[in-house]
Amino acid sequence: MMLVNVTQGDSPVILGLPHGGTYVPDALMARLNDRGRRLSDTDWHIAQLYQGLLADVTTVEATFHRYVIDANRDPAGASLYPGANTTSLCPTTDFDGSDIWTAGQEPSPDEIAARRTQYHAPYHDALATEVDRVKARHGVAIVYDCHSIRSTIPFLFAGLLPVFSIGTNDGQNCAPQVSDAVSVPCFAATPFDTVLNGRFKGGWTTRHYGQPGTGVHAIQMELAQRAYLAAEAAPWTYAAQSAAPLRAVLAQILQSLDTLARSGVLNR
Repeated sequence: MMLVNVTQGDSPVILGLPHGGTYVPDALMARLNDRGRRLSDTDWHIAQLYQGLLADVTTVEATFHRYVIDANRDPAGASLYPGANTTSLCPTTDFDGSDIWTAGQEPSPDEIAARRTQYHAPYHDALATEVDRVKARHGVAIVYDCHSIRSTIPFLFAGLLPVFSIGTNDGQNCAPQVSDAVSVPCFAATPFDTVLNGRFKGGWTTRHYGQPGTGVHAIQMELAQRAYLAAEAAPWTYAAQSAAPLRAVLAQILQSLDTLARSGVLNR
């Protein structure tokens, strides 16, 4: 089993996909409870949703599930949203706040350290390698982190999540032009709704790689799954007809980012 799949392209845009994987080693799957084995918090079909939207784009995709370890969490274990409900580096609960491990089978500190070495580090080694390669080629790199989530999860946020939740860590992790290239098409798209730096300001990937002063920009896109799934429940079926309008907006965004990065504006 390849833990990380990398597809190299010549575009200055890199797609990060840390949460679309469903691989859980048999020994760990046996320790999950019935709820955990549903893998409900997967970014279902996220790679399919973005497939073919930008020619020659680089992708870095984790194949392991976030219940093994969350590749978008701080490897030191610090919370991304202090004081708010969230899930941890090696989650013990799902997004509804319910236990996912059989009692007594939760990962120990030593096991968390081992998973960090075995899974989390290889994903970010691969992503960092592609960032360095792309930046060397273009003088700039844009990490576009791809995510999706159920539209309604009271444990994490109130009400209905907008279709587009864009995170730049309040503008710290990318130039304003990058934020505009993503947010303007979203705010203009109907009937979709959009929020910038709302409940989701960007995970560890965005905050770690996004250093505009060095030529590396990062932005997170969290999509509400109602926009492209037949239903936000098992069997989590991809709905191509429903996804088509969403894919059109995403294609516009990625092409705008590619054009912006190639223009030289971000190198000045």
